[in-house]
Formats: sequence, structure tokens, C-alpha cells
Amino acid sequence: MSEKTPARAWRVVLEKIEADLLSGALGPGDRLQPERELAATLGVGRSSVREALRVLEVMGLIRTATGSGPTAGAIVTATPHGGLAQLLRLQVAAHGFPIPDVYETRLLLEEWAVAHLADLAEPDLAEARATLAAMAAAGLTADDFLALDAQFHLRLTDAAGNVVVAATMAGLRTTIESYIRAGASRIADWEATASRLREEHGAILAAIDAGEAARARDLVRAHITSYYADAGLPAPATAV
Repeated sequence: MSEKTPARAWRVVLEKIEADLLSGALGPGDRLQPERELAATLGVGRSSVREALRVLEVMGLIRTATGSGPTAGAIVTATPHGGLAQLLRLQVAAHGFPIPDVYETRLLLEEWAVAHLADLAEPDLAEARATLAAMAAAGLTADDFLALDAQFHLRLTDAAGNVVVAATMAGLRTTIESYIRAGASRIADWEATASRLREEHGAILAAIDAGEAARARDLVRAHITSYYADAGLPAPATAV
């Protein structure tokens, strides 16, 4: 069988591995065929196989190691969170997402997350509580505070247990932090705003603890929209 054109050959490898993942023929912890076998099976060159493996590794779907033994070769990893988050970060870096679109996405994801947490019998909020406690430390700069603020919201979406929601939020973290920092410079009384944000975080956690899904959803929406308004950030029509 002749080798496919180089421009398309590595995609053939990707499509084969994707099909095996979707069918269940491959799963986390499974080892891919050696490069030589993949190349022969698919009719592509080994350089094309290596290119496809590099793409998959960047996506967080496999890890590769040289040598021999149980840890060598290309192995499927169970890190969909990392892979999707990294792809989103690259998309944001390459194209930039409009602030209103990111804003609306945050509302959709975070409202779902806190309502879902409130419906759970025993939500694990330990990391969110630890982050909130760190936000009360003396001497925090606005940048440090806002980095913790972004982390608090990520902790909530992580705790909700949906890896796609968590990965999407993680992928948007850089752009979220960049615009909330830019907006902070337009807030006249930063200390008062920081105090209010901490209180709002506490109220969201209290609503989750009480199992009040609708209240938790309303609180997180009000929390996000009020900061955008104070910071003069553009919002979608659906956020008002």
C-alpha cells in the first residue's frame, strides 16, 4: 500500500485512534500499537505517526516515553480535563473570545455547577472553602486576590463533578483573570469590593450547604454580574 500524502497522513492516524477510543477498543491505560505497526496498518510513514502522536500528547490524550518496559511507548491517559482545557487556552490565545461571550458562558456553567452542588447530599467543598479562607489573608494585592477569586470559581465547577464543565472553565481561566484584573483598575474602592466579593462567596457556599439550588444559582449570577457592572465590563443582553 502506498503512503498517503504527507498533508493528510497524520490525520489518518488521529482518525484511527479517535475511532478506537469511541468504540471502546482503546481506553485509559491502554498502550497504542508501536509506531512501526501503526504505519504499516494505516499505510503511512513513521514520521506521520510520530506527528499524530505529538498532537495527541499536546491534547493530553496520551503520554509517550522512550525505551522499553511497561512505561515505554504511547499510553492513553485519563486526563480529558487537561486536554480540553489546553485546547481552549490555545483557542483563546489565537483568536481571543469576546468578553460578553465569556461572561455568558460563565453564567451558564457556574449557575449549573452551584445548583448541582446544592442538590448533592454531601458536596465536597473543602478546596473552595480553603480558597475562600486564603482570600481573607492580610496584605493581598488586588492581583493576588483576583487570582484566588478565579480559583474559587474553578474549585466550585471542579466539585460539581462534570469534567467537561470543569475543563471549559479551566480553559477560560486565563482570559477570565485578564479581564477581571483590567476591570479592577476602574473600581474606586477596591477594599470594599474585595470584602463584598468574599461575603458573596460565603453566601454561595451557605446556599449550597443548605441545599437551596435556586438561591445558589441566583447568588452566583448576581455575584458575577455585579462585578462586571462595577468594573465597567461589557455584558451580553441575557446577563441583565
